[in-house]
Amino acid sequence: MAGHRPPQRRRHFATDTAGRTLAPPGPAPTLGAMKPLPSLAEIEAAAAIVHAAMPPTPQFSWPLLNARAGCEVWVKHENHTPLGAFKIRGGLVFFDALRRAQPGLRGVVAATRGNHGQSVTFAARRHGLRAVIVVPHGNCPEKNASMRALGAELVEHGDDFQAALEFSRKLAVEQDLFAMPSMDRALIPGVATYALEFFRHAPPLDVVYVPIGLGSGICGVIAARDALGLRTRVIGVVSDRAPMYALSFTARRPVSHAVTTDLTDCLACRTPHEEALQIILQGAESVVQVSDLDVGAAMRALFTDTHNVAEGAGAVGLAALLNNRDTLRGKRAGIILSGCNVDRDMFTRVLSAA
Repeated sequence: MAGHRPPQRRRHFATDTAGRTLAPPGPAPTLGAMKPLPSLAEIEAAAAIVHAAMPPTPQFSWPLLNARAGCEVWVKHENHTPLGAFKIRGGLVFFDALRRAQPGLRGVVAATRGNHGQSVTFAARRHGLRAVIVVPHGNCPEKNASMRALGAELVEHGDDFQAALEFSRKLAVEQDLFAMPSMDRALIPGVATYALEFFRHAPPLDVVYVPIGLGSGICGVIAARDALGLRTRVIGVVSDRAPMYALSFTARRPVSHAVTTDLTDCLACRTPHEEALQIILQGAESVVQVSDLDVGAAMRALFTDTHNVAEGAGAVGLAALLNNRDTLRGKRAGIILSGCNVDRDMFTRVLSAA
């Protein structure tokens, strides 16, 4: 029929807590196109959304850990969220905006190694949305089981996170789903709420060590620090078997790298997010690498000294701190225990390696 136009798939958009548009992820911006970090008002608005679903998590200084580190250490316990990881915060805030802007939206799709997928599924369920979660083959069975228990439609695809991410974007088009990003400017205000709590309720910190997967956590810490006008040094931590952000920090440009770590699976990303890298370059003092041996020792130390379980990603901050203990005497340092979702067999092997 003349003039007939084929039906177009809906494109789903939302706005963040400041009214800016959220769109499905496309090409990453160039390093010169960084958007402003969230303001204090924006982070506080995000905190109201987060605290409607969960209380603030605690921050403690543990005497045995202080003795081990040779300095005063404060631990932000994101292992005490309802999902055992910090990711829930970004999901709650993102979905609040998404649902208000797109009340007719029926579902979302996300790629994950576990914690992000739990966050997406938890928030989607609160808003009555379908959640399709793509994980790479060989993903942690217990994290897979947790996502299914939360209501996720789990799909296994590819050998690593990047392959799962690319497949999730294909499913978004095929099934008319919102492609939930793993790192996005709109996730930062929610994630920054843990740093806001930490900086407000712990004594003034000289330095804080933050794990880096795709980057939302460290971007949130930098945003909260800057919004509060603090001088705390922020040091990012990656696995030496997933070193792309450390390499990118040194090169001052995105550098991809293969990943070979299972112990720090939540950090196992091989391609940096360019906007996150720009924030890290401007706001972090450095990005350091730790080995799986370092991480295993830190997991054991956290269990021995605090009786808290840390997944590999949750222990990298302590691993980096212990590697730098000689420079920290007389200082007050913070670490982020970002999650506790380690499967039993792996944790048993780590504890037995002592």
